[in-house]
Amino acid sequence: MKKLDISRQDKEALDDAISHWQEQGMIDEALATRLGESYEVKGFDWKRLAQYAFWIALSCVILAFLSLFADDMVLRWIKRLYDTPDTVICIFCLVLAIVFYSWGFRNKRNHPEKTFSNEALMTLGVFATAAFIGYLGKIIDKGSGHFSLLFLASVLIYGILSVKLSSKLIWVFTLVSFGIWFATETAYHSNWGFRFWGMNYPLRFTLFGALLTAFALFWQHHIKPISHFRQLSYLIGLTYLMVALWLLSIFGNYSDMDKWAQVRQWHIFYWGLLSTAVSLGFAWYGLKKHDNIAREFGIVFLVINIYTRFFEYLWDNVNRAIFFLLLAVSFWYIGRWAERVWRKKDKIRG
Repeated sequence: MKKLDISRQDKEALDDAISHWQEQGMIDEALATRLGESYEVKGFDWKRLAQYAFWIALSCVILAFLSLFADDMVLRWIKRLYDTPDTVICIFCLVLAIVFYSWGFRNKRNHPEKTFSNEALMTLGVFATAAFIGYLGKIIDKGSGHFSLLFLASVLIYGILSVKLSSKLIWVFTLVSFGIWFATETAYHSNWGFRFWGMNYPLRFTLFGALLTAFALFWQHHIKPISHFRQLSYLIGLTYLMVALWLLSIFGNYSDMDKWAQVRQWHIFYWGLLSTAVSLGFAWYGLKKHDNIAREFGIVFLVINIYTRFFEYLWDNVNRAIFFLLLAVSFWYIGRWAERVWRKKDKIRG
């Protein structure tokens, strides 16, 4: 029988669980022995090495491309190609994207276990698609400056590809492009100012993130082609929402940095209260519904909000020695609280 490879920490947890079940009479000694022999501590983490290697490979591809522009010989070659029609480059990028997507899809179908290499090929296809859309925009540009439509086109293209190729990575790019389209579209309609319908960027993205999170929670599972991307949409929607709320708690609904710098932070304390309340709400929801994503986002951003307020209100108003002493006491309290929780769980296991 093939043994399950697990980490040393997981092995200790499983050993404790099997011993507890045996002591409580839930399993006999023979079953406990068989269970104990069904797993072993894994050796070197080759999966993580593969993941990092492919990330480094993609980074090196990008660096290699950027380094071309630092080479004099290459720069002279680029100048000679400067007159190459945009149409030719656009078609070349399209063909390149099709090649990478086809290659990645074929590998995914024939070798589904090669997760990282397959996703790396999809990522190269995404970059080629972005270049194709960019040059397509140059070809059809009429001087209107409404280039946010290109990002909308990328959302549609990536969305279709993510469904057809069943790629979570491309779905991430779909939602990232969706956020960029939202930012540029609202900026275009506000004449490239920082306010749209009286809202600055953090407030706009607070609403955007809330809608995306609500869509992932309540509606996405009803749409069959994208239902399996629900958790990913939920994660990205919460990221948009919580980061935007945190920035809103710092900058308020100000779009002029000079005006914001003249305002005392307690004048915009209500945004901090909103951010803290939403963090508490997600932490409570996650604990009640056993939703790990909501719980962790809620707790992490609750701590971030508390310490942000701590720095905002006390940094300029309290002696530095007292400030850092209060900071030390707060972290000591958190450590004691975490230690009590850990001891309590350890006692229950014992």
